[in-house]
Amino acid sequence: MLVMAYRYPPGSPLHHEALKAKQRELRGDFPEPLTLRVHRALSWLRRAEAEESDEDVRFILLWIGFNAAYAGDVEASRASSAAEGERGLFQTFFTTLVSFDGKHRIYDMVWQRFPQEIRVLLANRYVFHPFWQHHNGSPGYADWADRLERSRIAIGAALRDHDTAKILSILFDRLYVLRNQLVHGGSTWNSDVNRAQVRDGAALLGCLLPIFIDLMMDNAGHEWPMPNYPVVE
Repeated sequence: MLVMAYRYPPGSPLHHEALKAKQRELRGDFPEPLTLRVHRALSWLRRAEAEESDEDVRFILLWIGFNAAYAGDVEASRASSAAEGERGLFQTFFTTLVSFDGKHRIYDMVWQRFPQEIRVLLANRYVFHPFWQHHNGSPGYADWADRLERSRIAIGAALRDHDTAKILSILFDRLYVLRNQLVHGGSTWNSDVNRAQVRDGAALLGCLLPIFIDLMMDNAGHEWPMPNYPVVE
């Protein structure tokens, strides 16, 4: 897998300090749920961008920032018919963001800046949930390779249809497996075995999370759900 060593440069409107300045300017008009989500997500994004060398730590910090941004949507959707728990409920958040993304910034970031690297990530069996279900002895997953191929076909269809929410859901399904490997002790720190996907996953999150936060701030009128852990005096 190729290395995606990209960060927004100072002066970019998506640089973490520019986003923080925008948040300070606009937050007086934010409802409380958005205030909390953006403030928390930005705090983790800024800490992640200060991490220069440890990609494991950077990926985890960025995932926490992503979690801070989307968590309310996930909790509000617990009663939905989604079949795969938290991973299946990403679609709610992504559908909301894509509806705000009239300039197609998410799609362009995914498929114009990093097309080859992301295709490699999506084809990587080591971040494919059914692969691990099969190797951990769970019944019903012997066809993991067929499922991986069907996922590849689904991505192709989503690309043709410019279905950005579907693309994000499949992509973050892979990143969620990587997140679980790190957070639940399923990998060794700084291991050569998963170095490429950690490095590329961190770079991808680092590019998409600022766009997510920016879109949220630009749409303060949306009914953002209250985060799970509001500030309680």
